[in-house]
Amino acid sequence: MGTTVDSGAAWTPTEITSAMAGTGDLAGWLTGLGGDRLTEMLTDSRALVFRDFGVAPASIEPVLDQLVPGRLPYVHGNSPRTRVQGNLYTSTEYPPQFTISMHNELNYARHWPARLAFYCETAAERGGATPLLDGELWLASLDDEVRDAFAGGVRYVQNLHEGMGFGKSWQETFETDDRAEVERYLAGAGAEWEWGSDGIRVSQHRPATMKHPVTGAEVWFNQADQWHPAGLGDQTATELYDILEPDEFPQYVTFADGTPIPDEFVAQIQERGLTHAVDVDWRAGDVVLIDNVAVAHGRRPFEGSRRVLVAMSD
Repeated sequence: MGTTVDSGAAWTPTEITSAMAGTGDLAGWLTGLGGDRLTEMLTDSRALVFRDFGVAPASIEPVLDQLVPGRLPYVHGNSPRTRVQGNLYTSTEYPPQFTISMHNELNYARHWPARLAFYCETAAERGGATPLLDGELWLASLDDEVRDAFAGGVRYVQNLHEGMGFGKSWQETFETDDRAEVERYLAGAGAEWEWGSDGIRVSQHRPATMKHPVTGAEVWFNQADQWHPAGLGDQTATELYDILEPDEFPQYVTFADGTPIPDEFVAQIQERGLTHAVDVDWRAGDVVLIDNVAVAHGRRPFEGSRRVLVAMSD
């Protein structure tokens, strides 16, 4: 039995323009606004889109200092990206023809950031929007059968190679080449791990939903569809199945008890997420701030050059 979602009540992010702010100086406006007021606005709106401030690459740092103070490194991140400077990274560097499905950043890891700030340095010639999705709406959009099946949570498995293999190495993933540091991190996360001749295998259990720490709203909060072979696309999944067993994939997911997740559940999760998402179409100089628990994000396919940077904070 499915759940009816009222599309008329669909959430949209709050847009703030330079005209509304009365200034083109975004960093200055944010400083005057104050951190407490910004937090209140973000909690109420879940995502803020700053338009027409013309933020240049040379002036993004003071803006990020206000939006995401105490920026975090991308430790335990599984997507390919490049550190630009400090803890400022390129957004996911998957080929432009692919859609990146909805997800909350690092929600499979020991710690996830409370906030994400995106900055558009170069907008794509066509496409390349960042879809944003209300996690409460995503949860409500799923059939009862799917929600019930995930009630016990999920089990994530990572096979991280030593330097040669599919996906990211353990050194890239944990941003260190110190095995003891990796073990301390994983012990603190309550994860299980085993070193082998080719790298490390990590297994950890996580809930499928999360209650927002301030509002108490329950949201869909896992990456089962991104870690599952059925979420990779038919061709990629077939190629991996031809050479590896599922639990040997760079990343894999099951229900918490080890039971396989049906392909049709994965398809529904991805389809409902992308259907209910609201696209943010980028212009160069745009900045977006999102609550990483309340809101999931993704990427639409694009043509031409596109450069969107991301920073994270607690």
